[in-house]
Amino acid sequence: MPSEEQPSLFDLSTFGESTPKVNFPPDLIPTNGKIPIPPGTYQTMTEMAIHCNRCHRCDLGDNRTHAVIGRGNMQADVMIVGEGPGQNEDETGLPFVGKAGQLLEKILASVGIDSDRDVYICNAVKCRPPENRVPTAEEIAACKPYLLEQIRMVDPKIILLTGATAVRSLLNEKRGITKIRGLWMEWEGRLCMPILHPAYLLRNPSKERGSPKWLMWQDIQAVRAKIDEIGGNN
Repeated sequence: MPSEEQPSLFDLSTFGESTPKVNFPPDLIPTNGKIPIPPGTYQTMTEMAIHCNRCHRCDLGDNRTHAVIGRGNMQADVMIVGEGPGQNEDETGLPFVGKAGQLLEKILASVGIDSDRDVYICNAVKCRPPENRVPTAEEIAACKPYLLEQIRMVDPKIILLTGATAVRSLLNEKRGITKIRGLWMEWEGRLCMPILHPAYLLRNPSKERGSPKWLMWQDIQAVRAKIDEIGGNN
């Protein structure tokens, strides 16, 4: 049973099978969001990043500074999928680098998960929505082929879906995130767990039993136990 005693992980004061290659030129890869991108289109994340930075499968590309592809270990057993880039991410081209990202790293570190070594982190959409609004269903659908290619290339055993948008990007799940967080689900032969988004935890500072931060502490311990069970992070 997970421990109910939380370490001090929510204080930010001190935390400043392979698919065959598709043989056609990248310039012919469809940028229209209604046209699918075939599995196996990209052989490396770098190839995909080049295309994402000139993609207009939806309108989010009109105002981006950088498409935000991902960071971490390309051979990681665990993939973390967020919602979409914020301002810091749009400026740097890296996901989860603001306060929510700092909190995510502290949460992972609390159970011995290193964000550079043990996970690959990405988002459901690769470009920042205006004013950090929630991505639309059309934007999520337009960007989904990129996310599917990332999952294929990394080939994780576990996918953590942070927040409702990330859940919608993969799972046909109608229940709200607070109803399904912490539950193990299966998608395409992989274990998935919806978890609360770190930004939500920042808006809910209580650490009392039953609070969002308390629930996250239970969930991340369950993730650590599952990694150990399947022999990950070796």
